[in-house]
Amino acid sequence: MFFLRSLSGNIRYPIHFHCRKFNQQLRPRSSDHRRFPSADSFGCTESMKIIGYNCIPKSSILIVHHELSSRMFCKPKLLVSSYYQKRNNFVTRLQCSVASRPYASSSDSARSNKKQGKSSSLYGRASLLEMKNERIANRARVYEFLRSVGIEPNELDGLELPVTVDVMKERVDFLHTLGLTIEDINSYPLVLGCSVKKNMIPVLDYLGKLGVKRSNLTEFLRRYPQVLHASVVVDLAPVVKYLEGMDIKPNDIPRVLEKYPEVLGYKLEGTMSTSVAYLVGIGVSRREIGGLLTKYPEILGMRVGRVIKPFVEYLENLGIPTLAVARLIEKRPHILGFGLADQIKPNVKLLTEFGVREASISSVIAQYPEIIGLDLGLKLPKQQNFLASLVDLTREDFGKLIEKMPQIVSLSSAAVVKHVDFLKSCGFSEKQVKKMVVGCPQLLALNMDIMKLNFDYFQGKMGRELDELVDFPAFFTYGLESTIRPRHQMVAKKGLKCSLAWLLNCSDVKFEQRMKYDTIDIDEMEDESSFDMNTLMEPRNSESDSDYDDDEDSDEEYL
Repeated sequence: MFFLRSLSGNIRYPIHFHCRKFNQQLRPRSSDHRRFPSADSFGCTESMKIIGYNCIPKSSILIVHHELSSRMFCKPKLLVSSYYQKRNNFVTRLQCSVASRPYASSSDSARSNKKQGKSSSLYGRASLLEMKNERIANRARVYEFLRSVGIEPNELDGLELPVTVDVMKERVDFLHTLGLTIEDINSYPLVLGCSVKKNMIPVLDYLGKLGVKRSNLTEFLRRYPQVLHASVVVDLAPVVKYLEGMDIKPNDIPRVLEKYPEVLGYKLEGTMSTSVAYLVGIGVSRREIGGLLTKYPEILGMRVGRVIKPFVEYLENLGIPTLAVARLIEKRPHILGFGLADQIKPNVKLLTEFGVREASISSVIAQYPEIIGLDLGLKLPKQQNFLASLVDLTREDFGKLIEKMPQIVSLSSAAVVKHVDFLKSCGFSEKQVKKMVVGCPQLLALNMDIMKLNFDYFQGKMGRELDELVDFPAFFTYGLESTIRPRHQMVAKKGLKCSLAWLLNCSDVKFEQRMKYDTIDIDEMEDESSFDMNTLMEPRNSESDSDYDDDEDSDEEYL
């Protein structure tokens, strides 16, 4: 369809025209038989026939139908001028310049382009294909580079990677500067999808501002390389703010992150909040949470239903009250990390096999919670054989030692030999040493200087027989200046004769009451005190006992 413009140029009339071969003349369909010039005069190799027209006013439309050959295309330039002569006299001048050129149908063109390997699209499908092929070639070169340095790229399929080898080399080199080796990268190859400028540097800068030490950064990234994918604003900052809300001191935040970097990947409304809520529910003091999490932040990643609750319920079944379990967790939160099935239950069974009474298992765990996480399968046989060779202990004797001082399973051989030799040097026979050790196994772990001072006072000032120490070996566990000396002086001043147990095995308040007696009632003679579970459930001090301390208690205190 084309348009005719009037001489005035203000009105355009659409027309349709039809070109036919063999120079057919234009034939008007109306009664006006005015002849039009032939198509040849317009420079067209094909004739054009106007199918129909009518004399129309300015606002009317002249309709012309056209037919085009499937092989030839005529590009007409039409100019129509019209004016009125009288009423229906319509004069039209038509100039048509047709530039003929070969024309093929769309289907023919598509087949032709397909044969030539070209796309028929006007929007550059060929260039898109070239771009795709170029991307494939670039990725192949990047893969080749990674394999040349020892990195296996199979897991990187589908991951957006740099398009050039130079950029990928920059990432690998930057990871090396952080201390990560090829083995580290192969353990988590997705780290190669992190941009140095967009991902790595902002995260590392943020960790540095928090106080994470550069010396600990390599181990940090080895444990949790996913942090390099994180957004500082969306992922990291909210977790740090949550930890501060749990009363973790700002100065302790880097310690928490270094101990447990995985915490940066947890959702605030998920595991972290439920684990803390459960611990508070069983009796863990709310003000102890900050210190507890600082000591053992892994709690934040523990599921209540799978880890924490089964642990608590198992200890309750052994005879440890829930509140006592809460106190144990406050003091030794790492015991929650002991595997219930593969560590705790097997260790409890081993203790009974080595002479510990089932009724005493709860007391043993309450005194030394770490015992349920040790490799008792290795320690118990070794320690029993060593003590049996040194002081001739039986299985039952060994069980009693563990009940009174569970830490004995962790004592070094050198420490035991040192203390046994001291007792023998004091004049005790091997049989007496055995009785003393079974009665008070703490003798094998006491400070040697304190033991010497107490023994010297016993011999020089108290003037008692060695048999009294055999009957009450706990004498060595009392402080000389705080307990032994003042009480001995009070008894001597009063002129009372008493055993070492009556003198020492009581509280200060109880001893003051005894000093009011004129005689000693034999019924008040007390056996050596054993561990009292109720001491765990006494009211807490005003100050937290769970403040973070770099010098935490460990097995070394018994070595």
